[in-house]
Amino acid sequence: MISRRSEVSHLLLALASIALVTLIYTRWLPVSSAATVSTTFLLVVLIVAATSRLRVAVITSLASMVLFNFFFLPPLGTLTIADPQNWIALFAFLTVSLIASNLSAVARARTEEAVGRRDEMARLFDLSRDVLVITDSRQALSVLARTIARRFDLEFVAIALPRADQWELFSAGARTMDLDPRELTHAFAAARTSFEFDAQARTYAGHRTMLVGADSVRLVPLRVGTRPIGLLAAMGRPIEPGTLDALAGVVAIAIERTQFLEERKTAELTRQSEDLKASLLASLGHDLRTPLTAIRVAAGNIKTAALSTEARAEQSDVILTEAERLTRLFENILEMARIDAGAVPTDSRWVHPSEIIATAQGQVEQTLRQHTLSVDVAPDLPVRLDPRLTAAALARVLENAAQYSPPGSIIHVGAAATSSGLEIQVRDHGPGLASSDLPNLFQRFARGAAAKRRTSGTGLGLSIARGLLAAEGGRIWAENDSEGGSRFTIAVPAAVKASEAAAHSSE
Repeated sequence: MISRRSEVSHLLLALASIALVTLIYTRWLPVSSAATVSTTFLLVVLIVAATSRLRVAVITSLASMVLFNFFFLPPLGTLTIADPQNWIALFAFLTVSLIASNLSAVARARTEEAVGRRDEMARLFDLSRDVLVITDSRQALSVLARTIARRFDLEFVAIALPRADQWELFSAGARTMDLDPRELTHAFAAARTSFEFDAQARTYAGHRTMLVGADSVRLVPLRVGTRPIGLLAAMGRPIEPGTLDALAGVVAIAIERTQFLEERKTAELTRQSEDLKASLLASLGHDLRTPLTAIRVAAGNIKTAALSTEARAEQSDVILTEAERLTRLFENILEMARIDAGAVPTDSRWVHPSEIIATAQGQVEQTLRQHTLSVDVAPDLPVRLDPRLTAAALARVLENAAQYSPPGSIIHVGAAATSSGLEIQVRDHGPGLASSDLPNLFQRFARGAAAKRRTSGTGLGLSIARGLLAAEGGRIWAENDSEGGSRFTIAVPAAVKASEAAAHSSE
């Protein structure tokens, strides 16, 4: 409707222009040369032909011929022509104007076609770029359908893939349509039996049109090489068949890429699972054998009658220490299983930061036996959080600090209740953290090269600490301390009471 109105406007403007030329040459600027008048009319016709459709230019040419004959060729005021030479001039004018109009219209049509193809190529390029950033294989095809509808300004787009005895559809667009599965099956069967290229239409065989109510939906085969893998349904503005074929090719590549990413993800998960099993078995094999051997040797030594009281006490400490290691190992395995299953319950209540530190210290008392713990809590205001999870996470960090610090060194623990929650820092005097170890420090079984040479361990402690804190919305990070060693920071969001009395009154 808009283009028709524009065409009528152009026609009225063209007729007004030749009327104005006629008025100027008959009233205000009389001329006796028919060549001058015909040249002016021809100029108007060429301008109209360059800016309007061919039929507007033809009507303008005929109107110019009539006015030229009526007002400027004798006898004036009639449509008859007395001089035969004027007939030649009149038909020459009409012929030149019509040829010029046609050539101008053809040139403009080719220009519009070239601009249209350039725009379609740009849309295809943008779609190809969009395909490269689509990585979520579960939603990839739905996102791809929405992208096609947006890029190509289509009212309806559907990617139809055959699945056993039914079709799986991923649709998008402003319109919603129900595609007949039988017609999809017929179109797909035709695409499988024929693979021919139509040079004139610049398309491969298999294009079909499906009627959905009063709307026509175009069906294009999705091919990988010569093998069809599905259908692309499109409805909306007209698109050249060649462009639809190219669009279907991009969509087919995107589908293959999505399937490849899914297979690669599955293979990666399988590989990680195998690596995890191997690491777990190796770690358990080592960390179970070492304490069990120590316990067995110490228990045998205690039975020795000649053993002194001091030596018996020392062997008892060995048994207690190794038993605690075994307990911590099984606790780590259970905690990791709960974290993986998302089955970590939370129970928030009011507690003092000093109580959390004391609980964590008690959980790893044997491990901290050869170290001095320096605790600084200021202010020790009540905070509302899950003390069990926080203390368990802090215990893993303390255990890590004790394992990688020299015996007799001090482990500093600082805690502060702030407006955003509770923050706890653990600082040791160990070898520090290598820059290459920082990215994977909180991954399961992650142990730096220096740590592997210094002590044994499963590499689960820090990973469990991160998982426990995540369950209550907290986080943990590590960095090297300016005074040497490493510094671990725990931050847990929590409500903070201004005083203990206020906390008790709230309860």
